[in-house]
Amino acid sequence: MANNPRKPDWNPRADEVLGDQIRAYDSMRAQCPVAWSDYQHWSLFRHDDVMRVLEDHQTFSSAASSHLSVPNGMDPPEHTPYRQVIEPYFSQQAMSEFEPACRSIARNLVNSLPDGQPFDVVERFSRAFALQIQCAFMGWPDSLHEPLREWVLKNHQATLARDRQAMAEVAHEFDGYIHDLLETRRQAGANAPRDVTTSLMEETVNGRAMTDKELTSLLRNWTVGELGTISASVSILLSYLAEHPDLRQSLANDTRELSDSIDEILRLDAPLMSNRRVTTRDVEIGGRKIPAGETITILWASANRDEEAFGDPDAFCPRKNRDHNLLYGAGVHVCPGAPLARMELRVLMEEFLSAVDTLEPALGDQPERAGFPTGGFSYLPMIISKR
Repeated sequence: MANNPRKPDWNPRADEVLGDQIRAYDSMRAQCPVAWSDYQHWSLFRHDDVMRVLEDHQTFSSAASSHLSVPNGMDPPEHTPYRQVIEPYFSQQAMSEFEPACRSIARNLVNSLPDGQPFDVVERFSRAFALQIQCAFMGWPDSLHEPLREWVLKNHQATLARDRQAMAEVAHEFDGYIHDLLETRRQAGANAPRDVTTSLMEETVNGRAMTDKELTSLLRNWTVGELGTISASVSILLSYLAEHPDLRQSLANDTRELSDSIDEILRLDAPLMSNRRVTTRDVEIGGRKIPAGETITILWASANRDEEAFGDPDAFCPRKNRDHNLLYGAGVHVCPGAPLARMELRVLMEEFLSAVDTLEPALGDQPERAGFPTGGFSYLPMIISKR
């Protein structure tokens, strides 16, 4: 295998790859576990190689974007004070306080689903839940649901096309929403709503208030991450439970195993495909020499199915696989919002399982998988009957 990075080992955008990313990554993990392409640059497919990157932020920097990215695109020590600011927002107490609002949103959405009529899970359920829950958590008005829904689609299209101008325009549009939210609160002064957004505006980093640029970056990262991955997660969960009715029934009868089962289903079929790092020095991984300054693509969707870590990647073993599951990452950048995502998905599935008697694919209508960098589905026709 040549080390010349200008000779692609594979094409991540080939139709056969995009048609079934999970299986394509399974094949690459066996054939070429460290692979170069023009699109992803250096892709890592193995669990061990990904763990090495996650645990060595000195060699594999998170500053992979030319734009400010708080705190995802920062390395320690710069990353640390921002991380300390945001972690309390995902504490056990914060989750307990938000859970009733989350359950109300979940129950209303489940109740709104058509009984005995085909519907698109992505549009009617998973995307709607992600939008409503994110706005509720942040304290944003319901009037933002529709603009944000359209914004998510534009952001995905621009990212997929690698259209830098479109990506910049989409980012600018989001910044406008955030600017309005911040300005409304500033004008309200002491009468501003006591919510997560107002609270973040009052936080200090290194003894100073965060700038609007920092706040906007932080809120954009939270929103993009939450809307994309929660929506993808819900579609993956319903697809899997439709294919495994015995598991669905068993979880409906006893929800104590639900949290671990959700994590395991999302290990099997990733809601988030990848993240990026940049090498700070020359390094060798899997026999490939990678120079300093190169982009590394961590493929969660492959690492979480590595036979060396999990045995049969398709075997459903929640407890056995729990400690190696990289659903929420690892190392200094392990997802701070993991407690929120886990609570939201658990509550949504509790409400769904308690209300729904049968869950089946809609006959004669084919689901469509989402394209990189998104996981899950772009269209998932299902039919349910309620209890």
